[in-house]
Amino acid sequence: MKIDFILKGNVVTETRVIENGWIAVADEKIVQVGQDMPPACDHMVDYGDGLLLPGGIDAQVHSRTQAGQEDFVWTTRAAAAGGVTTIMDMPYDDGFLVCNADRLLQKAHEAASQVRTDFGLWGTIDPRVGAGDIPGMVQAGAVGFKFSTFETDPERFPRIPAALLAECFAEIARYGLVAGVHNEDDEFVKSAIREVKQKGLSDWSAHGLSRPALAEALAITQIYEIGAATGCSAHVVHASIPRGYELCSAYRQQGVDSTIEACVHYLLLDEEGDVARLGGKAKVNPPIRPRKDVEGLWHHLAAGNVTIVSTDHVSWSLDRKLNENMLANASGVPSLEVIYPLFLTELKKRGLSLSWGPRLLAYNPSRLFRISGQKGALRPGLDADITVMKRERWTYDAQASANAFADWSPYDGRELAWKVSATYLRGRMIYDGDTVMAEPGSGRRVRPWTGSLPQ
Repeated sequence: MKIDFILKGNVVTETRVIENGWIAVADEKIVQVGQDMPPACDHMVDYGDGLLLPGGIDAQVHSRTQAGQEDFVWTTRAAAAGGVTTIMDMPYDDGFLVCNADRLLQKAHEAASQVRTDFGLWGTIDPRVGAGDIPGMVQAGAVGFKFSTFETDPERFPRIPAALLAECFAEIARYGLVAGVHNEDDEFVKSAIREVKQKGLSDWSAHGLSRPALAEALAITQIYEIGAATGCSAHVVHASIPRGYELCSAYRQQGVDSTIEACVHYLLLDEEGDVARLGGKAKVNPPIRPRKDVEGLWHHLAAGNVTIVSTDHVSWSLDRKLNENMLANASGVPSLEVIYPLFLTELKKRGLSLSWGPRLLAYNPSRLFRISGQKGALRPGLDADITVMKRERWTYDAQASANAFADWSPYDGRELAWKVSATYLRGRMIYDGDTVMAEPGSGRRVRPWTGSLPQ
């Protein structure tokens, strides 16, 4: 076999670091991975002591949450600059709930002309219609199904009641796909919001008080119990409390297919420092928690209780994030452009293996979405999606970036120890360390492997 090119550097897999390693690529695929002397090749790129990692797979991206904002042209541009080669986009688009096969296919068609990286699409349901549209969305290639136990908006982000959630889980289980759920108990949170408003609280502390940790724990328990009852793969899409990871681990030990996700902001930001300083710029749902909870999440990560790490990326316009009344601000933050540098920097700071990066940002996400036969690892036969990181001290500034739509970030001013120096998608360089080279429409859609689909 003729090798197209070889990359040299320190190869970081989900289990180990191969110093003085190399990766051989041919016909868009990885064909060999080794150490020390590589095979002969006319085109070899030596990144020295740089890291060669699998391209990131971001499980939770919101490209169209606010109409007129970034869309796929910009989310995938930011992704490429951040070492992410595949995004999984959420179904809660502004004015367009992706809740049936026609809508999923329409979104896929529109995204295909914009994307610079590969992408997959989550589906959901309209609670007024029920679970009947799930088989059609499976046939149309949904990578998974997203629901919420809390109603942010009855049209764009509806709550799915427990009985209907169980019906959906049972249907999804027939296809072996994942059901991801936003984890906040609707009644509990709405009661807490009323109490905060009655007390006249509106500063940075109001948001955390309005969405208590117990509301998360109650919802997480419901999600896993429904998974246990239906045999469905039950995934909590963002847990901000240590108790959530304890519950996931306990259910997993009981044989339940339970998984759980830590957004990068829950691992890096805290309430008393960052939320107090940033206000609406650090508002997310569930809320950023106190430092003791952040440390609890890192304890669970080191213990292997975190399944994946994601961004939950959304680039709200600043006018939706600067209200003095904390509760009036939109929820969500951008971070696609810096996910790999943020996570690797914190791993190094905490003395944890760099292999946690590939494991939680690529390998485990590929398994969650049933695409591990295509992506997610540096192994022969898989797509040559490769992120190159160099050791460099630098300070992030979203406004100065040419590759992020938002001109603000909760990570502005944060000093990082690693920087993306190249991103390869299926063997083609799409980012050279400064400029995203991939044109809109050059990415491809990924679909999960579902075996033989039930008729």
